[in-house]
Amino acid sequence: MTPLNYSTEVQNCLEWDKEHLWHPFSTLKDPFPVYPVSSSNGCQLTLETENGLQVIEAMSSWWCVIHGYNNKELNQAMKYQIDQFSHVMFGGLTHKPAIKLGQKLLTLINHPELHSIFFADTGSVAVEVAMKLAIQYNYTAKEGGRKKIKFLTIRNGYHGDTFGAMSIGDPNNPMRTFFKDHLPENIFVKPPSVLRTLPTSNIALENPSTFAELTKWNPDEFAEFERAMDENHDQICAVILEPLLQGAGGIRIYHPQFLIEARKACNKYAIPFIMDEVATGFGRTGEIFAFKHCAKYQEIMNVPEEERIDVFPDIMCVGKGLTGGYLSFSAVLTTKQISDGVSISQGPTRGYFMHGPTFMGNPLACSVANKSLDILLRGEWIDQVNRIEKQLFEELYQAISANETLMKHVVDHVRVTGAVGVVQLQDPINVPWFQEQSISRGVYIRPFKNLCYIMPPFTISEEELRVVTKAIKEVLNLLLKDKTNS
Repeated sequence: MTPLNYSTEVQNCLEWDKEHLWHPFSTLKDPFPVYPVSSSNGCQLTLETENGLQVIEAMSSWWCVIHGYNNKELNQAMKYQIDQFSHVMFGGLTHKPAIKLGQKLLTLINHPELHSIFFADTGSVAVEVAMKLAIQYNYTAKEGGRKKIKFLTIRNGYHGDTFGAMSIGDPNNPMRTFFKDHLPENIFVKPPSVLRTLPTSNIALENPSTFAELTKWNPDEFAEFERAMDENHDQICAVILEPLLQGAGGIRIYHPQFLIEARKACNKYAIPFIMDEVATGFGRTGEIFAFKHCAKYQEIMNVPEEERIDVFPDIMCVGKGLTGGYLSFSAVLTTKQISDGVSISQGPTRGYFMHGPTFMGNPLACSVANKSLDILLRGEWIDQVNRIEKQLFEELYQAISANETLMKHVVDHVRVTGAVGVVQLQDPINVPWFQEQSISRGVYIRPFKNLCYIMPPFTISEEELRVVTKAIKEVLNLLLKDKTNS
């Protein structure tokens, strides 16, 4: 494999980086190699090599660059706002970018129960805010609410890296190892089984046998969750789930009926339902927000209207694609019932919600988020994501699943939904080797554990995506060759 050639200046920068800069989930003792970026455009990154190597970025910078890099509309929105004012405190002041963004968020979500909005900094902070809202709501608005301090969730979840978010992440996640004694104890139950795609996907809807298989629902899938609710409802202040697609806990797709049953259980005991749509929101799963698959599922299953369950979040976290990946920004939305309950004047906070980030409602972030939502409201993402899903199904799922040797020796499971493709391997991936192999094929992919997964920008072309899927299959065949020869 031809090594990448860097100038002396860039090489010196990389050496300094290696010595001093922590990168996510890495070590300073023996860090993974990093690749210097000089510019970006569309779905292409230009690396700062001597020949300006270009690679297709298949990760959307961890789900967020949904409209592609160096997007002219997003650039212009930021340039305009920076000439007005880049930041003012949200305490005692407000501005049109924040107001318009709130209006557009409610329009995009399009559910009558969602009413109030809290702007935050990151996905993790949004989850912290959601948890604090649930605790304060129970404390001020519900009889016996002071005892309701636990959260119920499923294993294999991931909600962020801060302490509250870690406390509801998968209990076996290594990141909890050093911190478990400092984390509050919450209630974890068995997660639902993994599906190869959602029954509401076009893949399923266009294939009767696939649809019939995917729509099967075993009530035992929900039994442990239901039992935990029945036994602990007097302690549970909220249920929190990543709807239908668990993210960094394994990119696990699960059945819409599980979310429907969770909503029914929350209704039964009047327990708030938090949906973490930080990763799943803004079209990534094929619906504008993942929870909306539940309404579609009940419709295609011909559930009588009077028996349908209105699945919605009492508290909802969004982030990542909110600004199109330009700035770190998130939002928490609640029903009026939640915001009114938090705002009750009796109690130690006198109705004030006890959270207020310095950069809350940052106008620069609000402006680029407004433009990101404008692009989504035009609806182009629907055809883009449908095309990506179809191509991923054909070039990853079908192609790999049909290769009996590959499935026997290397691959454990392949799954696709919306603009997400996952190849789960039988063994952990050597990340530096895998990245080196993909870079040499003109593609940037960042695997983790035993998962090779992609979630490209919605703007990726058919030709670019074909380069990505071809690279994945070539690297898998290298693994197969190595395994069968050993």
